[in-house]
Amino acid sequence: MATMDIGIIGMAVMGTNLALNLADHGFKVAGYNHTPEAMDRFLATQPPKNFQGFYKLEEFLQALKRPRQIMLLIKAGEPVDMMIRQLTPLLEPGDIVMDGGNSFFKDTRRRHDVLAGKGINYFGIGLSGGESGARNGASIAVGGPRMVFPVIQPILEAVAARAGSPEEPCCTYVGADGSGHYVKMVHNGIEYADMELIAEVYLMLKYAGGLDNLQMSKIFHSWNEGGLHSYLIGITADILAEDDEEGGQLVDNILDSAVQTGTGRWTSIQALEQGVDVSLITAACDARLMSNIGDVRAKAAKLLQGPRYVQAADNVWVEKVRQSLYVGKIIAYAQGFSLFSSASKNFGWQLDLAKIAGIFRAGCNIQAIFLDKIMDAYTRNPALENMLLDEFFLQTINKYQQSLRQLNCQAVMLGIPIPAFANAMQYLDGYRSTHMGANLIQAQRDYFGAHTFERVDKPGIFHHKWQKHY
Repeated sequence: MATMDIGIIGMAVMGTNLALNLADHGFKVAGYNHTPEAMDRFLATQPPKNFQGFYKLEEFLQALKRPRQIMLLIKAGEPVDMMIRQLTPLLEPGDIVMDGGNSFFKDTRRRHDVLAGKGINYFGIGLSGGESGARNGASIAVGGPRMVFPVIQPILEAVAARAGSPEEPCCTYVGADGSGHYVKMVHNGIEYADMELIAEVYLMLKYAGGLDNLQMSKIFHSWNEGGLHSYLIGITADILAEDDEEGGQLVDNILDSAVQTGTGRWTSIQALEQGVDVSLITAACDARLMSNIGDVRAKAAKLLQGPRYVQAADNVWVEKVRQSLYVGKIIAYAQGFSLFSSASKNFGWQLDLAKIAGIFRAGCNIQAIFLDKIMDAYTRNPALENMLLDEFFLQTINKYQQSLRQLNCQAVMLGIPIPAFANAMQYLDGYRSTHMGANLIQAQRDYFGAHTFERVDKPGIFHHKWQKHY
């Protein structure tokens, strides 16, 4: 008998935690995993009575109310296609399949179109917040058929994080086909940039300022009480104060190498394809690549000369670092939201950028009080060309940018790598520049390849027969 409200396929960390979240909200949850061991482990934890595990896909599907609502929480890529191929012959027109994994948005668009031809509704769910979000409340961006969204809305809003006053679920319909996964992708790109900026602040406080971990922890705690209040600032304060059983603080004994899962890289690649500058996000990806060659860097450190670090920290300098971080965050988000704006036009999604900022306020890793200002900016002007041009952000940048310039100069003179801050500065100067030297590039291209050029004094496309002067 079909009595279960929703089915989850994939009983690993994300699937089990979302199942518990759903069960806590009174939904009857069916679970299935392609290998029995994962189901055995979860059932051994004595899950709630309104959860039922299944070992056969057919029995799992038979237990679901019509139209069936199925959430996939499995590894992105081919595993998703394999599961869809198994599901499709067993589903009925009107059934709903939701992919809550980190799927590439173009894959989601393809799957959406294929299943739509069979009468099956396919959603790409940008589920942000990891294990904690799945269990306690996630940030949820929904992409798929708009007319069907009300069917899944109650379940998704129930397990979403809450933000605002009065509180509202951090869950919204963002657009058609792959838009939900696109939003999650760019969210992760912004997260990469945010983390890199904080890591570079750590380097500056440590090596330029000469501060120890506990002093830095207090600084981050104080920043978390103001305009920089965010999940990442808060956990950074905690991390820096965490003791190690071996002595000192744990952070000092962690390898200086950070991996990337691919979503940040996808953001950079898509930005190049769409012609949008996300250089700060790309710099964050490149910094992780550089961190992965620790042996090479150790060798180079002995051969390549550089300046000596100096220690010169006071309250005025620390405040300049804070101001630099605030400007860097503005630029990171401005780049991400510019990419949203471009994708909205390119893919016909009509993204509501204020709502997207709203769902990031809780449940995900970039949750921050700062997002209220972004919501306000796009509420005032939904067609805002760039976040930098909003009155609040414009005033803040004009007030704080000198600190960012000084931070970059100091880092260069001391030999401290801060690629994200450097790209933030370059983006700001490029965006406000009236002359980028591109006229010379046009001339070069026409000289060596007859690629033509445009003129400033009259319309049209031109080619010049260049004279050699050497």
